[in-house]
Amino acid sequence: MNRPSQIPKILWASPWTAVGLGVGALGMLIGGHVQRRGTVLEFHGGMVSRLLGRMPNGPMAMTLGHTILGASSAALDVSRRHEMVHVEQYERWGPAFVPAYLLSSARLWLSGKDAYRDNPFEREAYKKAG
Repeated sequence: MNRPSQIPKILWASPWTAVGLGVGALGMLIGGHVQRRGTVLEFHGGMVSRLLGRMPNGPMAMTLGHTILGASSAALDVSRRHEMVHVEQYERWGPAFVPAYLLSSARLWLSGKDAYRDNPFEREAYKKAG
């Protein structure tokens, strides 16, 4: 896909990308690192690692728009394909992605299912990432 065709998708995901950029920038001030993969910026280490470690289930990585926050460079290597599917989901859902994800998780949890593994966004990411 050529870059001009990516612009609308990048803009549609940009509200959450801005949040990820803010977290990543703070992480870099406290020992973090950044690398670019196509249209995605990956932040890891420093405060980003500590933040992820304090979250429920301590994820290796988390996607916000066109940013991926990883506990380490190795964690990004392991989770990159999965997280890139989430980037595609942000491109489709835009600002509604996080509310849709959280509502889906809440509905699943209230019905006694696994709010993470049964979430359709996660199921798609695991399926496509292999």
